[in-house]
Amino acid sequence: MPYKESKIEKVYYRIGEVSEMLGLTASNIRFWEAESGLVKPKKNGKGNRLFTVDDIEKLRQYQHLVRDQGMTLKGARDKIRQNPGRVSENFEIISRLQSVRQQLIDLRDKIEA
Repeated sequence: MPYKESKIEKVYYRIGEVSEMLGLTASNIRFWEAESGLVKPKKNGKGNRLFTVDDIEKLRQYQHLVRDQGMTLKGARDKIRQNPGRVSENFEIISRLQSVRQQLIDLRDKIEA
């Protein structure tokens, strides 16, 4: 069995790090936080937002529904609130399929080269 290095995750991420992960601006993240009410990041003594992995995952789902599925902000918020498990499951399936697609494209490109 090959050695698998465990991935070390931070407990909290600053808004700049979340911005890079999601490809969004910090102001966009703050706006979605206020509009959706789905994410409530902790704030340190200076008032800086500190996001958990769960917060980031909710933002990813929200981003997927709004940007990829074309839903309104209110529609995405309501869908996540009504059935969070199903939205999370569907998002995971789509992410895996996109990953497999990218691997197949990379493989095709290597064969053609």
